[in-house]
Amino acid sequence: MSTTRRDFLTTTSKLVTATGIAGLTGVPILSSAAGKKTAANDKIVVALIGCRSMGFGDLENALKQPGVECGALCDIDDEVLTRRAADVLRIQGKAPLQYKDYRKLMENKDIDAVIIGTPDHWHCLPFIAACEAGKDIYVEKPLANSIAECDLMVRAARKYNRVVQVGQQQRSGVHWEKAMDFMNAGKIGDLRKVNIWANFNYGIGALKAPDEAVPAGVDFDRWLGPAPQRSFNKNRFHGNWRMFWDYGGGLVTDWGVHLIDMALWVKGITELPVAITATGGNFSFPTHAHETFDTMNVSYQLKDYVINWEHTAGTQTGPYGKSYGLAFVGNDATMVINREGWEVLPEIQDGNYKVAAMPKQGGGESHLAHMKNFIDCIKTRKDPACTIENGRLVAVYAHMANIALRTNSRLEWNEANKNFGNNTAANALITPNYRKPWTLPKV
Repeated sequence: MSTTRRDFLTTTSKLVTATGIAGLTGVPILSSAAGKKTAANDKIVVALIGCRSMGFGDLENALKQPGVECGALCDIDDEVLTRRAADVLRIQGKAPLQYKDYRKLMENKDIDAVIIGTPDHWHCLPFIAACEAGKDIYVEKPLANSIAECDLMVRAARKYNRVVQVGQQQRSGVHWEKAMDFMNAGKIGDLRKVNIWANFNYGIGALKAPDEAVPAGVDFDRWLGPAPQRSFNKNRFHGNWRMFWDYGGGLVTDWGVHLIDMALWVKGITELPVAITATGGNFSFPTHAHETFDTMNVSYQLKDYVINWEHTAGTQTGPYGKSYGLAFVGNDATMVINREGWEVLPEIQDGNYKVAAMPKQGGGESHLAHMKNFIDCIKTRKDPACTIENGRLVAVYAHMANIALRTNSRLEWNEANKNFGNNTAANALITPNYRKPWTLPKV
């Protein structure tokens, strides 16, 4: 961090009221100002919380940006922490500091931004702590593991004027943007519905296994954090936690946020659906450990079109020969798209195509572009490609799908009251019950 940047933060902090804002550690933390533009040659020091998988991929992309350095890593698993620290040393020639408690990391004033790559149930607490500490944030999707946590995170990001990029990287994908432009130019006719599917083997979890001793070097109590106390089982830990309600939401929150996001982007949707219905359950693979649904169909009623989601975990095939994707169904043509590219399938009327045929369009991954956009926005203080509000919107769509099926309900959201009206069972799933001593933050 440059002297100029540190002096700026110190000076602006003095302008904040002396009482400050109480952080999660109980120590008052002063908010830094948001309007400052970082000079192009300033070093940006990032830290990673949750280092095993996707989070480290995000960090690698950050370190590919000029002027970015990794100052610290935080993880509850000593083996992961040691291995990733060695990886960072190899990449940048400088070892990062290592933490097992994210709250200690937040006290490090040399850290400008954090990447949150933890399991979903661990997004909210470090996110709000980072906001209070004046650090910008790249947070993996879905934004959080509950609707209430998503709302708190939006309030915190805007209260403390932080730059937040949610890891829905398709918002930075060139071929996705071109596809949106194509449809918005009317080239498939009036859009009436979007069909989405995502079929993956991993959605059924791993083969059931007995509980066992906590592995050496793992702080499992901290890994559980605000989730209920329980004994250790490898099928609820690294890589498999997504299939249990306490930590994740299954395929619809893991893949759904990426694809539902595209179904909303095409019409610039910023509001929640008029109604949500869902069918499905756990119909197969009883030898595998999962609570989230292996079979699911969801219908979102919007004002002038319909979005349908479906998944069949344990399979790897789907419509149009693709394991995942979207079909935007218009009056004149259907656009079929996934990360590999897109194609237009014209409707036929009186023996003629209603729109001109065109060659298939190529695609590609956009993780690197998404991280570049985040780093650029730290410097300019502009909103990035996937804002906190959009991350909240899409995560809530995904959570509503699970809530509809878990309660066997047709859901209608009351935005004024932030609930599902008189649906007591659905309302009970909006806000998580944090395990002591953890408490749901107040913003």
